Amino acid sequence: MKSKEFKVGLFAAGALVLLYFGFYYLKGTDFFSTKSKYFAIYGNVDQLAVSNPVLINGVIVGRVKKISIMQDKQNLVLVELEIESDVIMGDSTKAILNSELLAGKSILLDIGKITKPLQPGDTIRTEVPKDLLAVVAETAQPLGASIQATLKKTNTLLENLTKLSLRLDTVMVGFKATPGILNKTLSNANVKMDELSGSFKGVADNLNGTLVELKPTIANFKVLSDSLKRLQLNQTLMKTQQTIGRLNETLAKLSKGDNTASKLLTEDSLYVNLNKVLNGLDSLSYHLNRYPKHFLGPLGKSHKKVMRDLKRDEEERKKAEAEKNKKN
Repeated sequence: MKSKEFKVGLFAAGALVLLYFGFYYLKGTDFFSTKSKYFAIYGNVDQLAVSNPVLINGVIVGRVKKISIMQDKQNLVLVELEIESDVIMGDSTKAILNSELLAGKSILLDIGKITKPLQPGDTIRTEVPKDLLAVVAETAQPLGASIQATLKKTNTLLENLTKLSLRLDTVMVGFKATPGILNKTLSNANVKMDELSGSFKGVADNLNGTLVELKPTIANFKVLSDSLKRLQLNQTLMKTQQTIGRLNETLAKLSKGDNTASKLLTEDSLYVNLNKVLNGLDSLSYHLNRYPKHFLGPLGKSHKKVMRDLKRDEEERKKAEAEKNKKN
């Protein structure tokens, strides 16, 4: 009987121990890693709670262990942090109080430049970012000034539109008198047109008389022009005959075959030699593109290796042509 009671008590004690360790493990306490204790002092922690995480670049490296108020120092808030021992911080490290709508509160560590490492128990510099309302207020100030300036410009624009409307009214009054002025102008224009028509008629009559007087002169110019044309045509024919005679002499010399130009026209040796040179250059260019190591290597390649590469290339070409013929 006592043995059963002892077992029940031992089981209950073990369950309580597991419950204790499980509770603190869920709160973020890691019993199997070494922690170092640091402190941070804030004016307002904005509902920061125990067990909230301590982060470096989004990675949890510790937690908030304890929060207390220092009434002897203007009610500043002392926050005790448990941070993993392998995290090295310096005198420029900042503990930034972070507040997010969905993720809750946390403390972000900005390590900064480490000139003097902090020791466990030291106090970390703190920083509290501006909350959302403060940011909105700061943003709203220039926006309000911009709206006020826009309203002023709108008022000025409306005033200018009013002045423009008054000017348009004045212009419309002037337009009412415009039809009468146009009628008067058209009447004057009709009178002037009649006068110009009479003047043009007199000028036309004078031109007709002048043209009648110029007809004999124009006939004389025509005779002179025909004479000049015949003279220029005779000179052109003489020069053409001389040019044809010289061309015949040149063709006769070329047909004799006793000069360089005639040999180029009658013999094909130059063409054959040029064709051989071009074929050699084409073969050399293909060889250089296909096997650049034969020419660009430190010492080039031996004749046997060059011939072996050429033979292998020829076999590959024949093999490719055979496969192509099979597919066809």
